[in-house]
Amino acid sequence: MGGDWRDDRIGSALGGVNPTVLRRLDAGFAVIGDVQFLPGYSVLLVDEPDVRRLSDLPRGKRMAFLADMDRLGEAVERACRRLDPEFRRVNLEILGNTDDFLHAHVWPRFEWESPDLVGHPVWRYPAENWHDPASALGPEHDALREAIGHELDVLSAPDAGAAGAG
Repeated sequence: MGGDWRDDRIGSALGGVNPTVLRRLDAGFAVIGDVQFLPGYSVLLVDEPDVRRLSDLPRGKRMAFLADMDRLGEAVERACRRLDPEFRRVNLEILGNTDDFLHAHVWPRFEWESPDLVGHPVWRYPAENWHDPASALGPEHDALREAIGHELDVLSAPDAGAAGAG
């Protein structure tokens, strides 16, 4: 595969060259976000590049994608709760207004966020946050990547459903 992996995030994940992939799930790929101004931000990418919206999937695969979104959300919640005592909650979103492929955003939210932002959608953050090199994914996020990956593994274990939230 030539070019930048960002030009084809799903194809690069399928080809094993997307460096943001945390784990392969049942209907997609759990990836850590390119920006980390909210540490732990992750995305679920569908594993079929031509799928644009949730309703494009057959019902069984649609349910699997939603279950994957739930699993990634819980993994981010568990990891962030363990790593930051000011973790508040996780927001889950399927938007599709910019990138024309099915994906779900998993946004951790924290008590340390500005009061004028913490109670609102992440999209109210200034545009600079999306392009600020200081918030770009980098080696300083390796422990966070490992923690989310570990939680995905725990939640994917055959007996994970019986244990309940941990």
